[in-house]
Amino acid sequence: MTGRLMDRKAVKNPKGESASASASELISARIAELGDWRGKVLARTRALIKAADPDVVEEWKWMGTPVWSHDGIICTGESYKSVVKLTFAKGASLTDPAGLFNSSLGGNVRRAIDIREGESIDEAAFKALVREAIAVNTRAGAKKRGKDTAEPARKGRTGRAK
Repeated sequence: MTGRLMDRKAVKNPKGESASASASELISARIAELGDWRGKVLARTRALIKAADPDVVEEWKWMGTPVWSHDGIICTGESYKSVVKLTFAKGASLTDPAGLFNSSLGGNVRRAIDIREGESIDEAAFKALVREAIAVNTRAGAKKRGKDTAEPARKGRTGRAK
């Protein structure tokens, strides 16, 4: 399933009538509304996220921020006048061998990628970062549910695993 629909919001259609829009529809509308390089960057990174995780959940939070989730937030996609900012919720926990993170580097939890007009992103490295963020979320979720399989079996006095 690609981009499960979540967070239906009441919006006005072109005739001014109230309608219910999904998060995916709201993100598409934001991309179209931008209509410039920022919309193209947001559309391309959205496509890369969906390619990295066909089961990604698209959400619309905080009064208009596109959010991509899988077992927790992967990243947000915000557009500003001079930058598209992709903030990874648990970015500080991720390896970044390609050096994509270039913003919010001093934080304890989040890391961001700022993309300016004319800049491109290493698509393979970006998809790998998305997949790693999902793995971190999944491990954290399993731990909360008491299903952490990464923890080694405890040994008793006999030296055998219990």
